[in-house]
Amino acid sequence: MTASSIQQINRVMLLACAPFLGMLIWLLFVSLDISIPVKSPVTSTPINLAQETTTLNSMLTQANSDAVQTKTVIQQYFQLYEKSTAEVTAMLQSAASQIAKPGLIYDARITAKLGSPIRQATSGNIDIQLFALNEKHYSGYALKVNLKSDKAIKLVLGNDKLGSSETTLAAASRYGAVVGINAGGFADDNRGKRYPLDTTVMNGKYVNGFFPTNNDTAFIGLNKDRKLIGGKFSSQSELDKLNPLMGSTFVPVLMKNGSKTSIPYQWQSSPARAARTVMANYKHDQLLFLVTDGYDESGNSGATLAELQDKMQQLGVVDAYNLDGGGSTTLVWGGSVINRPSDGRLRPLATNFLFFK
Repeated sequence: MTASSIQQINRVMLLACAPFLGMLIWLLFVSLDISIPVKSPVTSTPINLAQETTTLNSMLTQANSDAVQTKTVIQQYFQLYEKSTAEVTAMLQSAASQIAKPGLIYDARITAKLGSPIRQATSGNIDIQLFALNEKHYSGYALKVNLKSDKAIKLVLGNDKLGSSETTLAAASRYGAVVGINAGGFADDNRGKRYPLDTTVMNGKYVNGFFPTNNDTAFIGLNKDRKLIGGKFSSQSELDKLNPLMGSTFVPVLMKNGSKTSIPYQWQSSPARAARTVMANYKHDQLLFLVTDGYDESGNSGATLAELQDKMQQLGVVDAYNLDGGGSTTLVWGGSVINRPSDGRLRPLATNFLFFK
């Protein structure tokens, strides 16, 4: 290595170390005065336990006094509330009683026209009363029915099969019904099958389709509010507007809105008299069934439809429809046949109304 090379290296080293040497010299001649603050000790105030205890006891005494006063006020308000509730309840009961009174008076009046019931049954589903009818030219029974639930009534097919038939007594026994009454007409085929006449509705469904009114036929049944509906219908849409729940078909319509309707000529004379079954209603929607006795099919015993119109108008009926009659007329109560079937025996039918407790 040459002398010039060594000299060049020394220069580089001096340049690199110069800042550090300068700082070292500065530190040697400058003295730093750094002070660290010292936190002064905290002085605590001595606690007076007796005074604190007295204060707390005073506060507790005041709180207890406030709580007692609040309880007293709450009890007073509660007593006032109970008194007010009792007064309001009494007022509501009185109002309900007043509202129900006209209906009770009306029901008492129409029941009085029927006399004293010979049988009756009541439950949460139904109130049902049976009265004897003893008129100048015929005798029979009136059945007054207050349907209080959907479980109170059912329209059934014979043996629950379309095309089958059974007596009203058999249907009532099979279902355990307290009362049974024959329903609509029927038609037989050449194979011994018995079908409901024309339009029949069960559980809101058409059993064998819709049939428009023909030869004065009428649909007779109940809507989904358990109110009597019926009449002549040319289309299913007309009947659907009434929300039918159940019903069957026969002829003719006997009363509408409290007025007698015109009886078709053939039903005035063929037969003139017969065992009859009529379904009607009062203005408070209770039902009335009239069942009259007839002793044969000759037309010489039983009631005329005009006589039944007179009777129903006397009883204050609103609407009324003739159900199947003659040998079909049947009234069953508690497992016994009440009327006298004109066939001399019970006729198997396509449809029956059953009533349940």
